[in-house]
Amino acid sequence: MGTMIKGIVVGVFATLLVGIAGWLTVVYTGAYNVAASDRHFDAVRWTLDTTMQRSIARRADGVELPESFPAESVAEGAGSYAESCAHCHGAPGREPAGWSRGMKPEPPHLVEAAANWTPEEIRWIVENGIKMSGMPAFGAEHGAEEIVSITAFVSQLPGLSPEDYAALVPDGGGAHSSGEQSGGAHGGGAETE
Repeated sequence: MGTMIKGIVVGVFATLLVGIAGWLTVVYTGAYNVAASDRHFDAVRWTLDTTMQRSIARRADGVELPESFPAESVAEGAGSYAESCAHCHGAPGREPAGWSRGMKPEPPHLVEAAANWTPEEIRWIVENGIKMSGMPAFGAEHGAEEIVSITAFVSQLPGLSPEDYAALVPDGGGAHSSGEQSGGAHGGGAETE
């Protein structure tokens, strides 16, 4: 039996060495194309998406929020969203800035996508960002109260009409209904479409 166990251990060790050698070959040769214009392989995309979703769900589990959001909090969050988020994520009746379509992964249109996240998960995402996705961590720039307001607004997005959004953000709301130019949330002007 000792020979069989020794063979299994050697086999496992050899498999690990081959796997590590393959991984290092891909890393150091630059074989994997990291261009934003090139889609990930389906297996890579699934791995990244699943990891992101599970990581957010796990970390958001301890996030505390009020049971309901007051209308003032939603209105304040709408202003912050228009200023910092709508350029990439769009808004009711407004498309994201054209340059955001070049981001990979493409930022989700939160009018629909926010329904897939709990308010606790939304708060965690806004506060901490998501690595290698273009989603910044706003926790360093915005106070806890403003992050809760953004969370309140984003949580309401799936049921918000373009008219309701325009009433909350009368100055246009940051996203684009035409091909205007905008500086976006991360500085610098960028043309849309």
